[in-house]
Amino acid sequence: MTIYESTTQARGSDFAPLLRQVKESGLLDRRTGGYLLSIGVNLLCIGAVVAGMVLLGNSWLQLLLAIPAGIFTTRAAFFGHDAGHQQICRSRRLHDIIGRLHANLLLGMSFNWWNDKHNRHHANPNHADKDPDVGAGVLAWTMDQAATRKGVLGWMTRHQAALFFPLLILEGLALQVAGIRYLLARPWRETRLEFGLIAAHLVWYFGGLLLVMSPQKAAAFAGLHLALFGLHLGSVFAPNHKGMEMLDEDRHWGHLEKQVRTSRNVNGNPCTDWMMGGLNYQIEHHLFPSMPRANLRRAQGMVRAHCLQVGIPYLSTDIVTSYVQGLRYLHDVGNQGSPR
Repeated sequence: MTIYESTTQARGSDFAPLLRQVKESGLLDRRTGGYLLSIGVNLLCIGAVVAGMVLLGNSWLQLLLAIPAGIFTTRAAFFGHDAGHQQICRSRRLHDIIGRLHANLLLGMSFNWWNDKHNRHHANPNHADKDPDVGAGVLAWTMDQAATRKGVLGWMTRHQAALFFPLLILEGLALQVAGIRYLLARPWRETRLEFGLIAAHLVWYFGGLLLVMSPQKAAAFAGLHLALFGLHLGSVFAPNHKGMEMLDEDRHWGHLEKQVRTSRNVNGNPCTDWMMGGLNYQIEHHLFPSMPRANLRRAQGMVRAHCLQVGIPYLSTDIVTSYVQGLRYLHDVGNQGSPR
């Protein structure tokens, strides 16, 4: 674990000088060509998995292909995420097209739901009343949430640290269901395009599986693929904020302090950066959501040095320690907050 902290007191608008420095460095400039290349390569990889499935035919060996399918569809989710943040190009319309093709058509998720949820998270990270990612749900993120849980839910809360990764295998399904519930609550004229793309996803996905394998093998492949997708995607987002400081109405932090204190970086290397899609530089991403993901690593030195200068703690740790910190926090909340 690496924590960079200074005793210098922050005054005034601490974010403005950093923003100016980052803009002047060109790190906020779009990298449209690089994105189009990366998206094209990922689609080719998904196509290669599909070709492998056709060649294998009605075989249980198909389950092995669920592993690369889970990896490359998670990368598709990264591109949908980036489209929502307007990172790829200058056209909002093109961003919506890219986002809906990746989220709705490729993954069966609602792009508009994800954008609404994710933007609220960015505005108030780790705020129990405003951040949907730490709102009351299956897991308890605050003592107040844990204190209301009894029976089976209380037992789950007390054991939530141990259950965290097993629960992630359901995350892919949970994202799809939450998106559909969001769309059902809105006027049809606003949702018909997204519903149409999700319907198209179900047709090509399950229709394609049933064309090359038996219903039993198709169900096993779909279940394993969705479980691996949820586990991979959840494991990428889990280290970013879990176990970091929680916001409340009594804290009046500026943009810089709010985003840095509630976020954690995972130390980067080529393997970590690739598997986590560059989102292991979570502090930089929260400070500059529209910055292309490929530039986040390059911005890290500036952000870390600026935090040191103004006296805001900057946390960057290895992947294992990040999970340990998050799971310890879940354990403490569950055991101390849940009634016996």
